Amino acid sequence: MTGWRRSPTSRPSTTRRARAACTTAVAAGVALVTGCGVLPGEPGGSREPVTVMTFAPEETKATNMPGMMAMAKAYERWADARGGIDGHDLRVITCNERNTPQGAAHCARRAVKEGAAAVVGSYSQYGSFMAPLEAAGIPFIGGYGLSGEEFTSYLSYPVNGGQPALVAGNGRQLADYCAGVSLVRPDSINGDDLVQLLNSGLEEGNRDIPSADILAPDDATEYTEQATQARRRATQPTWTQTVSSGTRPGCVTAALGDRTETFFDSFRRLPEDGRHIRISSVIGSVGQPLVDRTGGRNGPFEGAYITGWYPDANDGRWDGMREVVMDHAFGDDRIDPADAGVQTTWIAYTVLERVIRALDSDAITPGRISHALDQGLEVSTDGLTPPLRWGYEDMLGAPGYPRIVNRSVTFQVVRDGRLVAQDKKFVDVGKTLMDAS
Repeated sequence: MTGWRRSPTSRPSTTRRARAACTTAVAAGVALVTGCGVLPGEPGGSREPVTVMTFAPEETKATNMPGMMAMAKAYERWADARGGIDGHDLRVITCNERNTPQGAAHCARRAVKEGAAAVVGSYSQYGSFMAPLEAAGIPFIGGYGLSGEEFTSYLSYPVNGGQPALVAGNGRQLADYCAGVSLVRPDSINGDDLVQLLNSGLEEGNRDIPSADILAPDDATEYTEQATQARRRATQPTWTQTVSSGTRPGCVTAALGDRTETFFDSFRRLPEDGRHIRISSVIGSVGQPLVDRTGGRNGPFEGAYITGWYPDANDGRWDGMREVVMDHAFGDDRIDPADAGVQTTWIAYTVLERVIRALDSDAITPGRISHALDQGLEVSTDGLTPPLRWGYEDMLGAPGYPRIVNRSVTFQVVRDGRLVAQDKKFVDVGKTLMDAS
């Protein structure tokens, strides 16, 4: 079932109706007290519309994130119902990225062709979209945080610390609870970075024992061999003897993206051998939708430690997003408010709105948006992240991801089938990321 969508031509916006009324009045020789440039009671009714794009993969055989584009369109309808953003109609274009480098580049070129002022809240593991955007000077606001270009391009304005922050934070989270840790990660160059990030987090949590590094192909259909090795090495005797408390379990954490579910399915099928093991992962590899479809409180993720970017989905700070989804995307089952992609899109559009209001201009251009952000405009996301600023002095500057400005993560745990906060506070992993570099 899909939600109700208003066709762009089915009902003219308030601004367009006002312009039509002015045209008729002038033709009839009627003088309007307020003038034909501004709608009474609405600031800047004649302001130009703002076109933006959101892209993400859908209908592919790999990771699909249709909820991000659906959230963007719901935001558009919400903004239109309120008279636009600071007098500007919002026009949201969506594009299927198709989980390919070619698809990502195609979406970027389309954004250029459509005259987008920004690309907002999008998802791609491929950085091929940045070159066309850079050539046109179009800012990229609040991507999901998968591609390296999101943390290196001078026109990227990330709202989270991406996978590096999650894995570093996961090490911090597990340091207090685990006798030993096995990391199951992709057998790739990008996967190599995850080991040092996790170990840096473990070290900052006063654990000087490195994780066991378990390499896994990212296209396998089962992981019995890796699961067996991870369980054994998480509880090897030398680690257990080093820990003063004999009650700590071994921990197995996996960061395999959409293959994480496949790994933990292989893990739960291992025959019992009496080992005390807790499982763990990071948002993006495990989230509430996955917990739900694998059995909830009776599934394999009950009790799992999860590191996220934002407050858990039950937190009251998400009430604004939930209200928009209820009023403007009711029945659209593509949108799950507990999904990190949907949440990131909401935060990215919150940033866009705050920037447009701060500019207070009749025309919103890519250059004006990026200039405002480069000059250190501080943006509040209503507590969903720490206040965000993208000035030079606000960036982490770590090799590989210098443009991280949000160094915070959250610690969560699956309890009674729900991802809930293990601690309500944000945890700053900036030092952990720098040490890993």
